[in-house]
Amino acid sequence: MGTELRASIVIDYQNVHLTGHSLFESTRRLPKHETLVDPLLFASQLLNARNSLQKPGMAHAILRHVLVYRGQPSVEHDPEGYARNQAQKSQWERDRRIRVTLRPLKYDYERDATGRQATDHEGKKIVKGPPREKGVDVLCALATVREANDPATDLVILATSDSDLAPALDEVRTLGTAKIETFCWYDEPARLGFQLHPTDRSRRLWNTRLNELAFRASWDRTKY
Repeated sequence: MGTELRASIVIDYQNVHLTGHSLFESTRRLPKHETLVDPLLFASQLLNARNSLQKPGMAHAILRHVLVYRGQPSVEHDPEGYARNQAQKSQWERDRRIRVTLRPLKYDYERDATGRQATDHEGKKIVKGPPREKGVDVLCALATVREANDPATDLVILATSDSDLAPALDEVRTLGTAKIETFCWYDEPARLGFQLHPTDRSRRLWNTRLNELAFRASWDRTKY
């Protein structure tokens, strides 16, 4: 490794967005669509904060690319959400360093007395409850390990607070092919943040904390 670290940032998008939205007192009451995170702005805030905390002589990180993993609404059940999701992907990927991978959301359906899926007067299945992400954490884990194995990457930053992804940190440490770091939103007045830790905490792992100002500076202000 040279004087610069080529960084790949893996973003568990819903986790990053909703954790920030609910953590800070002044943002948790806002509509969720007003606090959407722009991946490139987020990456800039993250690397600037990380680099500013490095000791003299320590290598600074430069952005190689950002890999975003996110749920995709159903065009049948939520056509407006589907269209917004596609528009956001197109907007974000205007910068070639951003890659957005969408995975269909999981829907549960109402059932009739016989146990069959119920339908409405138009013959459409009736959705029960909000949709859920399925498999996004697996995609994030695979991407983290894959990036760590790429000779063009010196540093992988896994952006999530989902503890299910701790094994991915462990695996990259075991590989020893690239540095691995994490991030978390941090409420400075409350001294509260949700940091992802590796299974073995006897060896410290660098975590970059971003405050409320950084969260606001990461918002996507585009009207979709």
